[in-house]
Amino acid sequence: MAKPQSHALFLFLLLLLVNACHPSHQNQNKISLNDLAALAAIKDSLTDIPGSNFFSTWDFTSPDPCSTFSGITCSLNRVTILTLGTGLSNTPGLAGFLSPSLSNLTELTQLILYPGIVTGPIPLQLGRLSNLRVLSLTNNRLKGPIPSSLSSLPNLHTLDLSYNQLTGSIPAGLFTELAQLKVVILASNQLSGELPRTVSAEILHLDLKDNKLTGALPLRLPSTIRYLSASKNMMRGPLNGLQSLSELEFLDLSMNQFSGPIPSSLLRPTLSSLFLQRNNLSGGVPSPSPPPSSMYGEGSIVDLSHNFLTGELSPVLAAVETLFLNNNHLMGRVPEEYVKSVYRGSTKTLYLQHNYITGFPLKAGLALPDTLSLCLTYNCMIPSVGLMGCPASAGGQLSRPRSQCVVFNHGRPIP
Repeated sequence: MAKPQSHALFLFLLLLLVNACHPSHQNQNKISLNDLAALAAIKDSLTDIPGSNFFSTWDFTSPDPCSTFSGITCSLNRVTILTLGTGLSNTPGLAGFLSPSLSNLTELTQLILYPGIVTGPIPLQLGRLSNLRVLSLTNNRLKGPIPSSLSSLPNLHTLDLSYNQLTGSIPAGLFTELAQLKVVILASNQLSGELPRTVSAEILHLDLKDNKLTGALPLRLPSTIRYLSASKNMMRGPLNGLQSLSELEFLDLSMNQFSGPIPSSLLRPTLSSLFLQRNNLSGGVPSPSPPPSSMYGEGSIVDLSHNFLTGELSPVLAAVETLFLNNNHLMGRVPEEYVKSVYRGSTKTLYLQHNYITGFPLKAGLALPDTLSLCLTYNCMIPSVGLMGCPASAGGQLSRPRSQCVVFNHGRPIP
């Protein structure tokens, strides 16, 4: 870490003295002296990791830092965009800490820190940057809480603090006070606590995965949301607040402790990526009413595995390209619609192992597609197919013990 009386700061003070003696030189600098002072303090707080040379262009004797400093964009002699680091895969990034002097760049609209090993807290003074639209500080080692002062940024559109070591709860004001906020990415930190009961900001993209969040989903989520991930947390309770999210295209709530039924509104083709695996969900696989007017298409994926889903399988998911229903309590025969989808190649992966299924109605003499991954082991049937596509976790047993099957299929005849 650089010392306070660093070379950069010395050069800045020397430049300030020269400007005081020769005022005409100020027009040649093409940058506000306040911004130049802030940049000097920022350079003093950060350093290039060996192999990186981001700061090599930050020469404070330059007559036009706006044109020569890497990572800086200016407008009317003020810094409006500051990108710290190159973002290139072959450069290791920056080390050090974030200087509170960042808040003196009062015309900033974008502040971006590329991956590195920058540590320490996020300066609470960043809440003064009233023009800030993008704040991205990803893939570093930032620690401490998310400053509540960020809830005072009226123009903030994108907030990405993912892949750091941030702790504490998420300030509720981020979800209620910022009318312009559209993208929030706080994934892969150590954030804890519960989410607010209402999210009023019209967010499009919300990523909270891989934290330590607890409690229930908000009762009210914005109808604008298209991407929602809260996987790998410790959240629980029913899947509330999701029924009215008609714009939702991606939903990942996997690896939590959610319970209760799956809302039928989630099983629709426009929600083409649905991940609810490894929870405590129960009830059947519901059929939306009225039925959807379209079918699932290419690239669609639904994972409801490792839950406690029961009853006979409804046809609603028949055209999903990649479908995981394994490790549940589903029973009865697989509907004909799934078999047809497999034969025509619409469904390329179908995992049904570790259920209580009694039949998969194959078409005699018709070969299954070579690209199909189908697993039917450990059900209440002896599968004639559906072995080669099984993962190692499916185990080696072809079918369940008959005693288990009689209980779960209510005494129905078992093949």
